[in-house]
Amino acid sequence: MKNIFKREKKERVHKKLSSKAKKIIVLGCFCALLLITGGVNIYLNSLTTTETKASVQSTGNFFTNYRVDRTETRRQEILYLDAIIASDATSAEAKANAEAERQRLVANMDMVLNIESLIRAKGFTEAVVSASANNISVMVETSGLTKNEVAQIVDIVKSNSDYSIDAIKIIEV
Repeated sequence: MKNIFKREKKERVHKKLSSKAKKIIVLGCFCALLLITGGVNIYLNSLTTTETKASVQSTGNFFTNYRVDRTETRRQEILYLDAIIASDATSAEAKANAEAERQRLVANMDMVLNIESLIRAKGFTEAVVSASANNISVMVETSGLTKNEVAQIVDIVKSNSDYSIDAIKIIEV
């Protein structure tokens, strides 16, 4: 009888240990899979980042990056101005100033886009324009500008904006 109780006790302990052991093994496997997945994810992200950096450097995406950054900045500015205009707590004068600034910003964006398109239409591969209150900068992808090309760019800027010749800066990239 003693033997039977010992055997039953051993079987119960063995069952408890085996169910605990199973749980530990399953949890261990999940942890291992999680670590492996995280490692693979980090490795793949580092490859993608390296490829992206190499791609940007090798293809000269200065112009693309500039446009993306400029678009994002303009979008943020417009959202900020829209929030001021829509706010009930904003005074009528502040709303009017925000609306005027928004209209100025949109007009500036239109002018810059138009000038860039016209410069590319003249045969330049890439061009970006940055306009402030005092000057306008035109960055063109070229291995060297001739006097005729400079004159074409200046003519495009002057005929599509209110900037004087002294305010126009042409930068070769």
